[in-house]
Amino acid sequence: MRIFLALILSYLIGSIPFALVIGKIFYNTDVRQYGSGNLGATNTFRVLGIKAGLIVAIGDLLKGSVACLLPQILHSSIDPIICGLLAVLGHIFPIFASFRGGKAVATSTGVFLFLTPLGILFSFIVFLVTLIITKYVSLSSIFGAITLSFYILMFEDNIMIKVLSLFVSIVIIFLHRKNIKRILEGTENKIVTRRD
Repeated sequence: MRIFLALILSYLIGSIPFALVIGKIFYNTDVRQYGSGNLGATNTFRVLGIKAGLIVAIGDLLKGSVACLLPQILHSSIDPIICGLLAVLGHIFPIFASFRGGKAVATSTGVFLFLTPLGILFSFIVFLVTLIITKYVSLSSIFGAITLSFYILMFEDNIMIKVLSLFVSIVIIFLHRKNIKRILEGTENKIVTRRD
């Protein structure tokens, strides 16, 4: 019963659409109608500004970490990696937002922050450097995900973490396929805000 509860709660926590909640409550705006249409921190940042984007990023990140903590909280034997995966899937396919979510970069970061903090540190450094150089959040997210996978493959022994990192990296790259096309065409948006 506790295992089942942990699994369900992990998905439901991942499904919390912070971008939609913050946008509608505080800005009277449905971010799905603007920008990329994604329920993620990057689109929120572009549509609603820095404050809203940071709040959504933190909320999405916490979804991943809290889901991984559920086995301890519920005294369940389920592997935190599975709970983390369900949180990521919940973010991408949220039941509370018609299964139309975001690209899971922040939620995945929260999962791996729990599983491998040092790996996230290296990934974040690559993300930040790429962002400073290119101003492309999408490209920075892809490079960060790839860096994390390489780190985990080289330094982590747990096979499930390795599989999860590869899966998440592939998913993140796939979900950014349109961004990659726009980068190659020179039409991808750089990091700017529409309003404060």
